[in-house]
Amino acid sequence: MVTSIRAGLLLVLVVLFVIPAAGPAAPPKPDSIDRDYSQELPRIKPTEPKDALAKFTLKPGFRIEQTVAEPLVVDPVAMAWDEDSRLFVVEMRGYSEDGDQNLGRVRLLEDTDSDGRFDRSTVFAEGLSWPTAITCARGGVFVGAAPDIWFLKDANGDGKADERRVVFTGFGRGNVQGLLNTFKWGLDNRIHGATSSSGAKVVRLGDDGQPIGDEADALVLRGRDFAFDAKTLAMTAESGGAQHGLSFNQWGEKFVCSNSDHVQQVLFEDRYIARNPYLAAPGARVSIAVDGPQADVFRTSPIEPWRIVRTRLRVQGIVPGPVEGGGTPAGYFTGSTGVTIFRGTAWPAEYQGWAIVGDVGSNLVHRKRLEPAGVRYVARRVDEKSEFLSSSDIWFRPVQFANAPDGALYIADMYRETIEHPASLPPIIKKHLDLTSGRDRGRIYRVVGEGFQQPQLPKLSQATAAELVALLAHPNGWHRETAARLLYERQDAAAIRPLEQLVAEADSPEGRIHALYALDGLNASTPDVLLTALADSHPRVREHAVRLSEKLAGDSPRLRTQLLAMADDDALRVRYQTAFSLGELSGKQRNAALASIWKRDASDPHVTLAVRSSLAEGAGDVLAIFAADESFRQTADGLAAIRALASQIGKQQRADDIAALLQIVRQLSGQQPAVLQAIVGALAAKPGSVLEQQIAAASGGQAAELMRELLTKARADAVDKTRPLEQRVAAVQLLRLGKLDGQEETFAALLAPNEPADIQAAALDTLASFDAPEVADTIIGVWRTLSPRLRTRAGDVLFSRESWLRFLLEAVQSQQIAVADLDPARLKVLAAHRDPAVREQAAQLVSQSNPRGRQEIVVAYQGVLGQSGDVDRGRQVFQKTCAACHRLEGKGHEIGPNLAAMKARGDEAILVNVLDPNREVNPQYLSYVLVTGDGRSLTGLIAAETATSVTLRRADNASDTVLRVDIDELLSTGLSLMPEGLEKQIDQQAMKDLLAYLRAVE
Repeated sequence: MVTSIRAGLLLVLVVLFVIPAAGPAAPPKPDSIDRDYSQELPRIKPTEPKDALAKFTLKPGFRIEQTVAEPLVVDPVAMAWDEDSRLFVVEMRGYSEDGDQNLGRVRLLEDTDSDGRFDRSTVFAEGLSWPTAITCARGGVFVGAAPDIWFLKDANGDGKADERRVVFTGFGRGNVQGLLNTFKWGLDNRIHGATSSSGAKVVRLGDDGQPIGDEADALVLRGRDFAFDAKTLAMTAESGGAQHGLSFNQWGEKFVCSNSDHVQQVLFEDRYIARNPYLAAPGARVSIAVDGPQADVFRTSPIEPWRIVRTRLRVQGIVPGPVEGGGTPAGYFTGSTGVTIFRGTAWPAEYQGWAIVGDVGSNLVHRKRLEPAGVRYVARRVDEKSEFLSSSDIWFRPVQFANAPDGALYIADMYRETIEHPASLPPIIKKHLDLTSGRDRGRIYRVVGEGFQQPQLPKLSQATAAELVALLAHPNGWHRETAARLLYERQDAAAIRPLEQLVAEADSPEGRIHALYALDGLNASTPDVLLTALADSHPRVREHAVRLSEKLAGDSPRLRTQLLAMADDDALRVRYQTAFSLGELSGKQRNAALASIWKRDASDPHVTLAVRSSLAEGAGDVLAIFAADESFRQTADGLAAIRALASQIGKQQRADDIAALLQIVRQLSGQQPAVLQAIVGALAAKPGSVLEQQIAAASGGQAAELMRELLTKARADAVDKTRPLEQRVAAVQLLRLGKLDGQEETFAALLAPNEPADIQAAALDTLASFDAPEVADTIIGVWRTLSPRLRTRAGDVLFSRESWLRFLLEAVQSQQIAVADLDPARLKVLAAHRDPAVREQAAQLVSQSNPRGRQEIVVAYQGVLGQSGDVDRGRQVFQKTCAACHRLEGKGHEIGPNLAAMKARGDEAILVNVLDPNREVNPQYLSYVLVTGDGRSLTGLIAAETATSVTLRRADNASDTVLRVDIDELLSTGLSLMPEGLEKQIDQQAMKDLLAYLRAVE
């Protein structure tokens, strides 16, 4: 039975049973840079392969088997089987100290007697730096080894690669734990990969090793993944952007994981969103774990002693770095990796489609059941207070998983004493460790059901076209994918007729879907085949038939008619895909079909996003349909749809849409003030603009009158303290539709200290929309009365336009604003401003902003550690100071790290992170500066990126989604979103109380 032990108890136990006990001893010397820590840093011995299975705890109904171990394999981090069940394994021997010594290898493993154990091992290729990904194709393997993707092939059959060439280059190497990884064959007959956090600027290389095209042709991958065709080597950006791991389920849906966010789903393809540059879409990647991104984990292994020592030394300021140090403290997911959807046959059928994910720091394998919830899934924990698989051996490092030819789940165990980047280990600790320990070790396991019997391993290289077609309906996912790959590679026309029969006759929907994509890969799709699939009884088949109809519907009236009819399909996922696919058509019938989907699913934000992605043209037609439907336009969803369309029309300025909108305005004049008001407000036509004049003329002056009434009511509601807070906030936001002139006193009143913080924040956000000097005067005038949190927000406003910088800097010089109130990230950007005067002033402010070193402040607060505090007062401190970016007990916003989980790191960790947030910043929480084409400057962490937009999020959950067509510049500050200087708000007593509260929260 797996023992559930909380992190604080583990820290105690590790001292008791990992660090050797001794008799009475003299008190240890005080910590210092010169002290010898060898007695606290015992080496942990490995478990030999023959004894490793005894260290595992596995759920009933399964068994774990060791298929291979050192010396036949070492440091496995990725694996892929070829068509004859030979296993190619990436060995990352250079992790993490020797990335520049080309120690990485590809190993070829064979099970010659089909007994489930590999008995032949050959070094297929070596001399690679940090290889992390592999897949079989074209008789060889593609291997990801940043900055390159290699193609390796054995041409003479000796088991060694004699063809070696780089086909792509440009992937980032900035973080050994954030390299490209996880190559997977997709339904679309392409190889998909994860870019990870190091990003990429990819160029394709020709046979001569020279780049094809110039720098402008490079594919920039930041926050997105990629896919490429193994034959043509055409590469595209794809939705994704997580850290390590990528998997598809049997329906082709994509799942990823990222550090602590252990199960995420990718909801749409980036190419769809790219069609409408005026659609500010949210990120495609969403967290789906019911127990949250940083879910609890229940390890059965102790914490490494070096982590305990390093934590203590970092807290004391003896060594640099954050307390957590990029490590993996016990208690919750911090190093999730290798998310894989199980699609094998070696487990009972009910486990098909479950998610498997490892945590390398906690030495365990976690599982979740995926349940449909509309167009997305929710992932539910299966094992309460325990894990599917765990090991008491801290060397067990489950970095990647795979569905295999025998139907089992395979686990790549890198088997390392230490998983840590050497840059994160101070020399006084590192000298007692051996970071190469385990370079000569590694294991691969498989997990099977208790009733599993070893099958004969498939050999498909000599299979006929008909045999491969039949395998597309095989119950084991590996068989389906491998057969699909071989059919695509061979391009054998003999497969076409059997594939057409399989579309119509296969017993399994998976088989019918694979047959559709195989035909597409052979350029043999026909309207007749697709029409058959569009009428299939299974909604998943219809869904994929819709997607594949995009290419042919424009030239086939019958297929076009049926594709339009799919807008009325009973299945939500079919309508969702239809909403995307109709964007490849045009015309009024298409627009009517999109309007039909939108009206039916108006409450589903995913479906409405899909519809809007298809409306790069036609927004006016759909708006007219909505405006003519009295019952729909009177609903909240209907008005929201009308506002969204009017907003796009106002930005896009297409002549036919404007004409349609003006006709609607004429029709609604005098009879539909609410709808007309929604249109006029969403258009946001600037006073005096041509569009405003057109609307005024079309409405016979009613639009202008409605706008005046709207703004008059908004001003009254904004200052009316008897109104509900939500109504007042909405009213303040509406004021941006008017002019600032004459409203200065209103905004000054809204910023008064007796107003709720939400009202003050809304007033600041609305002021930011006006490009007028009075904005700076108003904000500076009330600066001293603003709370620290609101000063941060006010500073964002003043920094956002160049015309306000002069007022801001003058206010600092005159001491109306204290330099300590300003965001260091903003000052850092100003220090590189193109105006020499601004640069000089900003440089002076940077030097003044931190007169007392961060470490000195941390040391000054050391006395609060271990002392008691008041939980209720601590709760008030949290809600006043921390809730802007953190959420506990239903209060605040979950922007920064989860504090309930962070308490597992201890009070010291929290203290350092609060007082010295820039000591070492997790890239996930870096602050960026975005400059728009009209000169506005916005800051925040990048919460989402799509083909058409970037979303920045900052304190209090304030966010800005900016269309890429409006972005002039986007750059990282290198600093944390969390501001420095919180000691001005949290004195030592308040820190005691805050720590007491965080300890008390369950």
